[in-house]
Amino acid sequence: MTLNWVQIFRLGLVQMALGSIVVLTTSTLNRLMVVELALPAVLPGALVALHYSIQLSRPKWGFASDAGGARTRFIIGGMVVLAFGGMGATLGLIAMQMSFWPGLALSVASYVLIGLGVGASGTSLLALLATATAPRRRAAAATITWLMMIFGIAVTAGVVGAMLDPYSPALLIRIVALVVTGAVVMTVLAVWGIEERVEAEREPDATPFRQGLAEVWAEPRARRFTIFIFLSMVAYFMQELILEPYAGLVFGLTPGQSTGLSGAQNGGVFLGMLTVGIVATGFRRGVLRSWVVAGCLGSAASLAAITLLGPLGPGAPLMPAVMSLGFFNGMFAVAAIGSMMALAGEGRGQREGTRMGLWGAAQAVAAGFGGLTGAAAVDILRRLVPDTQAFGTVFLAEAALFLVAAVMAARIMDRTRPVATLVPGE
Repeated sequence: MTLNWVQIFRLGLVQMALGSIVVLTTSTLNRLMVVELALPAVLPGALVALHYSIQLSRPKWGFASDAGGARTRFIIGGMVVLAFGGMGATLGLIAMQMSFWPGLALSVASYVLIGLGVGASGTSLLALLATATAPRRRAAAATITWLMMIFGIAVTAGVVGAMLDPYSPALLIRIVALVVTGAVVMTVLAVWGIEERVEAEREPDATPFRQGLAEVWAEPRARRFTIFIFLSMVAYFMQELILEPYAGLVFGLTPGQSTGLSGAQNGGVFLGMLTVGIVATGFRRGVLRSWVVAGCLGSAASLAAITLLGPLGPGAPLMPAVMSLGFFNGMFAVAAIGSMMALAGEGRGQREGTRMGLWGAAQAVAAGFGGLTGAAAVDILRRLVPDTQAFGTVFLAEAALFLVAAVMAARIMDRTRPVATLVPGE
């Protein structure tokens, strides 16, 4: 048996829960460290990079699933670990106000838990989708679950932003506790009973992990796609840790307003993905390569617009430019995700989870590297030039990376495969 649409939507709720916790650490807590605690942006950048570096374990989780691991156990257990990490990171931030080093130690331990939780739960979920979804539904399943994750991120950022004004540490603790508890409960209810209904018992695989990973890396398409994922995701994540501080320092937005801005950006990502899905599936327009290239070029243009708004200061129409960035980010991402799910089932059998883990690790390393590089560059430049120019220089560098990614996609991606075949409708 394979997953039906109701089960696919249920698994999408797990992605939604993942996104709702992670967005608190990458947006709200990041903003509070930089603006309210006046800490250098490289500190939250390093913490987020730490949680991404821990996700190098993703291929191992995927390989364990391929070899016969209990995916439901990994999904639920990973979400519980992630919830503890999210709560610990919040307590660590508050502790820094009273005693910096103990607070930092708690934050470091918590971000390690976040990385382990996301790696275990997210990779096992994608492995379940890749192996239990009918081939004609794989890309559609990936698109649905990713859209649900973006929806969870956007709603959480927007609601938390509205609830967090006026800010107080006690209010922050209550809000985060509510979010992480809800995420765990949602995950248990969503995933319970699905695996045993759709997954045939897998034969034990005695292949060593390194050999299994080497077999996947030896596949030319898997290797080239890994390189593209890394480059494009560096561009995608460079602004993640600096957009909210930019909104606070240059445009004078409050913590609630800047968190709402992050929600608007993720709302734009959702709309971009939905637009591509409707046009590609309903109207059967466009090919994978053209959607990826258009998304990269549009993202570069949006970043240029965000940079040009800086000198205008408070009152400038920052929200539309940020939503535009999210829209084109979503356009690029949905085509890449569709290709990822289609390619996961190609090549040597019983390695779907390993391929998803490899690409997930490439994305995680790129996200950590991109976020930390963007934050560190802003810290250095702010010592040399005004805030507007410092942030603008980094945004323009990110735009240049998107242009490079567009050129790479134009050269290596299939020029004829329609997105409609990757995101099938019924």
